[in-house]
Amino acid sequence: MAVAVSMGVRVGIIIGFSGLVVVILGTFIVMKIAGIDLQRVSLGALIISMGMMVDNAIVVVDGFVVKLKQGIDRKQAAIEAASTPSWPLLGATVIACMAFYPIYTSTASTGEYAGSLFVVVFISLIFSWVLSQTVTPLMCMLMLPDPETTDENAAYSGGFYQRFRKLLAFSIKNRVPFMGAMLVLLVLSVVGFRYVPVLFFPESSRLQIMVDYWEPEGTRIEQVSEHLYDIEDKLQSFSQVDSVSTFIGQGPPRFYLPVNPESPHASYAQLVVNTKTLEDVDTVITEISPWFKENYPDAFIRVRKYPVGSFNDWKFEARFSGPAEADPEILRDLAKQSLAVLENSPYTLEARSNWRQRVKKIVPEYDQARGRWSNISRSDVANSSKRAFDGVNVGQFRQNDDLIPIVLRHQESERKNAAANLEILQVLSPNALDAVPLAQVTKSLNVEWEDPIIWRYDRRRAITVQASPKVGVTTPTLRDSVLAEFNAIKLPPGYQLDWGGEYDTSTESQNGLKPGMVPALVIMVFIIIVLFNAYRPALIIFMVIPFALIGITVGLLGTGTPFGFMAVLGAMSLAGMMIKNAIVLLDQVSINLEEGMQAYDAVVEAAVGRLNPVINAAATTVFGMAPLLQDGFWLSMAVTIMFGLAFGTVLTMVVIPVLYAMFYKIKVPS
Repeated sequence: MAVAVSMGVRVGIIIGFSGLVVVILGTFIVMKIAGIDLQRVSLGALIISMGMMVDNAIVVVDGFVVKLKQGIDRKQAAIEAASTPSWPLLGATVIACMAFYPIYTSTASTGEYAGSLFVVVFISLIFSWVLSQTVTPLMCMLMLPDPETTDENAAYSGGFYQRFRKLLAFSIKNRVPFMGAMLVLLVLSVVGFRYVPVLFFPESSRLQIMVDYWEPEGTRIEQVSEHLYDIEDKLQSFSQVDSVSTFIGQGPPRFYLPVNPESPHASYAQLVVNTKTLEDVDTVITEISPWFKENYPDAFIRVRKYPVGSFNDWKFEARFSGPAEADPEILRDLAKQSLAVLENSPYTLEARSNWRQRVKKIVPEYDQARGRWSNISRSDVANSSKRAFDGVNVGQFRQNDDLIPIVLRHQESERKNAAANLEILQVLSPNALDAVPLAQVTKSLNVEWEDPIIWRYDRRRAITVQASPKVGVTTPTLRDSVLAEFNAIKLPPGYQLDWGGEYDTSTESQNGLKPGMVPALVIMVFIIIVLFNAYRPALIIFMVIPFALIGITVGLLGTGTPFGFMAVLGAMSLAGMMIKNAIVLLDQVSINLEEGMQAYDAVVEAAVGRLNPVINAAATTVFGMAPLLQDGFWLSMAVTIMFGLAFGTVLTMVVIPVLYAMFYKIKVPS
């Protein structure tokens, strides 16, 4: 639409067909052959590349129109419009593709999740270049009419181009103050970027809610099941709730990739709540959370949305670890101190340690002398106590494909009686004729506290403090608020503090991009140097890229969009787009110089000549990002590219000519 408005309906049809429709269809065919599924990432890659697909076609069509106005024959105009910028366009297209290469080579989980982004973009952009050199010139010859006049200077004589010439002349003449002002804006954007919220991956737009229900450790699964009936009834009483699925003892099967099912725990249950609309998700969370606190104060209950992308069950994690046989008391004390810090933070919603609560256990002190006289061993005592309470497996019952254990244990009334009168629990032995009471073979029955859960990390005992930020608060904000106090916790010798959760995953994902950045950067620089046979154009192009941060900062702060991993990818792709436009511009400068223009005129006329295709290419990319604004997963990338490219167009058309004039010491004619 943007191209049709600015360049005409016929031009819009040509670019839309040869640069968009055919490219997408061809990309689908290659994706089918390569076995690439159409999923969230590959579909988003197509939307991202849609804005760049038409760039090559726009340059060719614009060149054809200009050459017709200059009086060149239609066939020759088509040949020159395609062949003259062919190699620069190919190099710029490869560079735009290489901007996505680091995510393809990443070994982190985010690389696995978003790796198809590079492949789909590469296929579509290379295909668009091929069509721009073949189909687009032919369609131009068939569909575009001859201009009414064939004045060589008429192509760029309009008022818009004249005003741009004056702006460019003023900027080149006052190049030092101009670049100084740009540097000031860059510094301000760096300072302002500190106030941009940081979010690794956003929440999903699924019409579902997760409710994690934890009774105190040691609670029997039967009690958990009984409490879940009331919770189910309460949730189903909401008009916004469509259905509720309950899983007791462990999490549900992994039906959604970003969520890891909870391991088996007798005291645990999870409810999956399906709502009718997306707005109902927040409504149910807001109304059910206070009800949980009021009716189940002893339970630890988390109500959360489903995530999207790479995800951590707990966004905030601080892990205290010690030697292989570290004292649990010391680890619990460190966790207690850190939990106190988290509870005092205004940004904490919920916090706990993964060792959970200690539980009581009865420890019979076996009397070896009495046991021998009674022909009762330690294992006999253990088996009898297990049979009385938990039961012992005596066989299996096969029901279709399921094996159901057959458990032998006392009736419930007997189990309760045994707990109150443990001394008279009858102990059986295959080597004894009669059962004897437990008190006969023990010195005493002691009650002790034990740690039922002891986690290890790298073979070291480790306790992890886990927390969630409040709604509207990002994890970095929560971590920054408690970081100093966590670091102030005194650790005994041999103990250490490590950060996990979103901080660790985000760091790992960003570090995972680094191995791919080196070859991508080398290829980009190599292509630029080969195209221009000089190093100064490469310096000019790469000096301009940091200034895109001005537009990115304005966009993220203005829209309140957090800067996350997808925004990092957006910034990388933005760099590729800016390099592509810069190459086309500098190539035109070289062409003008070869045709005998003076250096100043060559720079100005190159910028004027490439103004229309660059603006249209930027407009198509910006509008192409618009559909992604509705998806939380792509939102930060879309905002980064849209605002960064909008400002990047100014950089390409004004800053690059100014830097070129500075590097080559071009004087402004008087």
